[in-house]
Amino acid sequence: MNTTTTKQIAQHFRQVHTGGNWTSVNLQDTLAGVDWKMATTTVQHCNSIAALVFHINYYVSEVLKVLQGHPLQAHDTYSFLLPPLRGPEDWEKLLQKTFADAEAFARLVENMPDEKLQENFEQEKYGSYFRNLQGIIEHTHYHLGQIVIIKKMIGATTP
Repeated sequence: MNTTTTKQIAQHFRQVHTGGNWTSVNLQDTLAGVDWKMATTTVQHCNSIAALVFHINYYVSEVLKVLQGHPLQAHDTYSFLLPPLRGPEDWEKLLQKTFADAEAFARLVENMPDEKLQENFEQEKYGSYFRNLQGIIEHTHYHLGQIVIIKKMIGATTP
């Protein structure tokens, strides 16, 4: 098998979004059937599902820009600033953006030479590309777990 490390990272990134990973949990399946009302519901001071999806995508979209050759402009303070979702159309647009950005991200990673993984990501203080790409997968899994729990909590509180 002649699979590069970048192709493996891209595969793991895709799998947390669309399935086939070791945990058998992914964003696409977890968010299937989540409507706008459920997505924007908050339970026990937790973030809403929509806020978590926005947060996950915020970092994906910011790192995607770096992969496209732009400077890093991400700021943690903006990562939960979900614009108001005024209806089902806004929720669907967020989902479409999330999955489109994820696929664009995966395509760029799988075409990246393995040597790039050891280079600094923007600045030395951020560590290597490998650290950041692996970290974004871990970050997505972490918040995916929160979404699963919040979804169950909402289901348990609705008649």
